[in-house]
Amino acid sequence: MREETRIWWKQAEEDFDSAKANFQIKKFYLSVFLCQQAIEKGLKAYYFEVKKTSPGTTHSLIYLATETKIPREFFKFLRKITPEFVNTRYPDAAYGTPSELYDEEIASEYLKETEEVMRWLKSKLLM
Repeated sequence: MREETRIWWKQAEEDFDSAKANFQIKKFYLSVFLCQQAIEKGLKAYYFEVKKTSPGTTHSLIYLATETKIPREFFKFLRKITPEFVNTRYPDAAYGTPSELYDEEIASEYLKETEEVMRWLKSKLLM
């Protein structure tokens, strides 16, 4: 595994662990934010491994997924979670207070789907 891949994947795993920890303490908006971050960093790790170059500063999960040819079955979720890196942090983007807009049901769904993407990425990175 390339060094760039290793450090991006390590941070992706840390972000996902933090997403689960924030869910447990009912910080659902942070849990969703960290799910998005885990996937973005996981996809960037995979990009480094597959493309042998930097993905740049993009936050587009669809771009990263398309470029690395991950399974199409993940694309619907990736489109859904992509804007959460903004919506979970800024009241003007979320049209309300993020800490009040995300609940257990929403965060639980994001965690479940993030787990599926992370599992797939891990299976490819740690072959």
